[in-house]
Amino acid sequence: MKYVRYGTTGIKVSQLCFGCMTYGDTAWHEWVLDEQAARPFFKSALEKGINYFDTADLYSHGKSEEVTGRALKELARREEVVIATKVCRPMGSGPNQQGLSRKHIMDSIDASLKRLQTDYVDLYVIHRFDYGTTIGETIEALHDVVKAGKVRYLGASSMWAWQFAKMLTLQRERGLSQFVSMQNLYNLVYREEEREMIPLCRSEGIALTPYSPVARGFLAGNTRASEATLRGSTDKMTRNWRLGASDEDRIIADRVGEVAARLGVPRATVALSWVLGKPGITSPIVGASKPQHLDDALKALEVTLDAETVKYLEEPYRTKPVAAHE
Repeated sequence: MKYVRYGTTGIKVSQLCFGCMTYGDTAWHEWVLDEQAARPFFKSALEKGINYFDTADLYSHGKSEEVTGRALKELARREEVVIATKVCRPMGSGPNQQGLSRKHIMDSIDASLKRLQTDYVDLYVIHRFDYGTTIGETIEALHDVVKAGKVRYLGASSMWAWQFAKMLTLQRERGLSQFVSMQNLYNLVYREEEREMIPLCRSEGIALTPYSPVARGFLAGNTRASEATLRGSTDKMTRNWRLGASDEDRIIADRVGEVAARLGVPRATVALSWVLGKPGITSPIVGASKPQHLDDALKALEVTLDAETVKYLEEPYRTKPVAAHE
C-alpha cells in the first residue's frame, strides 16, 4: 500500500480510502451488508494496508458508524487509523435534525462519537452545502468542535466551487480551522468537477478524495443485463445522477471493457486507475460488497494507463448537467 500526504496537513493516508456506506442496516438500502457480513471486509482492508475509513451519520441512519466503530475498535489501534464521518443530511423528521446549524453540528458530533466509540474523529465532513444556514454560523461551529478536541480536521463534499471558495476565504479571514479536503463525484462518466472544483482544490492544496470512482459500479458492469447486481439494479443515486444513462456513457463503459481485456485486469481496475492518474487526486473512496472488490481496487495502484489509452477512454465524454450537489 502507498501512503500519501493529506493535502497540506501532516498526516498520511492510504492511497485508497475504504468507504463504509455499504455496511449497516438492510432496511436503509437492500444492498447494504449487516455487521456480521461486513466484518471480514474491515479485516481485509486493514490487512491490505488501508488506514483511511469513511462513513457518515446518514448511512443506515447511524448503523454504519456503529458497525465501523466496533470493527475498528476490535481490529485496529485507534492511533493507526484515520476515521472520517459526516454531518448535514437528515437524521430525523424534526426541523433541527438536519443541516449545518450550530445546534445540529454540536448534537451530531457527539452522537457520531458515541456510535463510533471514539473520543474524536480525524476528519469531519460537511455532507453538502446548507442553504438554510449562514456560512458564518457553520464555520464558527466547525471551528469550535475542532478546538474542543472532538475533530482533528475538517472536510467538505459536493457543492459549487464558488461556495467552497467563499467558505475557505471566510475561514482564512476569521482565523478559523480550514477545510483540508473535498469529497466530490468524479469518474470517467462524470467529469464536470474538472472545470472549477478540482482546479480550485489543487490551487489551495486541498486533498481530493472523490467518491464513486467506478460510477457506483456502472463502469464495472454491474448494471449490464447479464451481470446486474442487486445494487446495480436498485441504487437510486445511480439513476438520480444519471450515471450510465447516455449513449456516450455506454461507449465509455465499452472502452473500459476493451482496455481491461487488453491489460488482463477487471473493468473496475481500469476505471479506478484512470481516477488515480489524474492530477491532484489524493485518495479515492472505494466500497466493497464482494471479496474481489478490494482486490480489483488494489490492482489499480499497480496499473498506469498510457497517454493513448487515457485519450481513448476520455474521447467520448460530453458535457453534462452538474450532479450530486443536492
